[in-house]
Amino acid sequence: MLPAQREPITIITSDGLKLVGEVATPLSGDRNRAILCLHPLPTHGGMMDSHIFKKAANRLPALAEITVIRFNTRGTASDHGKSEGEFGGGVAERADVIAAINYCFEELGINELWVVGWSFGTDLALQHAIDRRVKGLILLSPPLRTTTEEQLRFWSGDGRPVIALIPELDDYLKPDQARISFAPLKQLELIAVPEAKHLWVGEPFVHLVLSEIVRIVNPVRLPLPTEY
Repeated sequence: MLPAQREPITIITSDGLKLVGEVATPLSGDRNRAILCLHPLPTHGGMMDSHIFKKAANRLPALAEITVIRFNTRGTASDHGKSEGEFGGGVAERADVIAAINYCFEELGINELWVVGWSFGTDLALQHAIDRRVKGLILLSPPLRTTTEEQLRFWSGDGRPVIALIPELDDYLKPDQARISFAPLKQLELIAVPEAKHLWVGEPFVHLVLSEIVRIVNPVRLPLPTEY
């Protein structure tokens, strides 16, 4: 865990639920460039502390001057606590995503916000993170379980950047199929990652994912060090 200002946050949804979260902010430099993390499926262990997002919060504020905002969607628990409500299958979570985005801009004063979804979180991003203030989407291991062709066409027409990192050995959507499934999203930047799996286990893959995030959000801070 590298130095940063870390504070617990509480996000209030439009239906009155309290969602637990954390913001990790650079100690110096530009604090207005940020990522909002949407975690994997909570019914399969996904949470704000899932390892890629936890490591992003531990490293990116210090290494890349990127503020990292994480939270547990409704009914999800982690070491930071449990958010109120019950799992909504990605539908009720629309209110969670909207509330989190509003919190980033209105409470934290973020100027440049990218939404980073991982697995289940990619469907939340594609479906619910359409706020015009969001710079774009970064998708890690998107399964496209519930996102429709119409929703992909929205992003295509919208024109904002969408970048997808697709593991070669993904359990749900491998690169060749992803190229077909994502075809309606014309400006998609699809990055196939050899030998990677859905959960990005292993420090080389963590470094790759965090480096890609920095390339998109604050490229002047590349390359990231491999030792800390």
